Amino acid sequence: MDIGINEQDRQEIAHGLSRLLADTYTLYLKTHNFHWNVTGPMFNTLHLMFETHYNELSLAVDLIAERIRALGHYAPGSYAEYAKLTSIPEAVGVPKAEDMIAQLVDGHETLCRTARSIFPIVDRAADEPTADLLTQRLQTHEKTAWMLRALLDK
Repeated sequence: MDIGINEQDRQEIAHGLSRLLADTYTLYLKTHNFHWNVTGPMFNTLHLMFETHYNELSLAVDLIAERIRALGHYAPGSYAEYAKLTSIPEAVGVPKAEDMIAQLVDGHETLCRTARSIFPIVDRAADEPTADLLTQRLQTHEKTAWMLRALLDK
């Protein structure tokens, strides 16, 4: 494979993207769980918002996995692999609505940190497609975290 990025850099970028994929999938699952189980006076608002968020995360999972494949590596695709790679804890039980929101803020902020951690190797390798993907993910996660924080009035 000769796309202008050496194998070592492609492998390092793919590993970083695998962590991003695991974080994204874990946050997708958490958001979908909260969509199903939210209760309280904000039910309708949160139920619909969480649906919008998990649908966006579902599309992101595919984009990230396809970028890993374009770099010549296999994308992780099992709960066991994601559990080893993710930085986002699973939800325990069914939290109250406000706790759900706070956990999702933390998840989106974690995704921002994970995405940013990949930039040094991406920049060194001049991997513009991955840089573009990371920039788009950062814009989405920063905006979503801001909107969720606004619900908490923080």
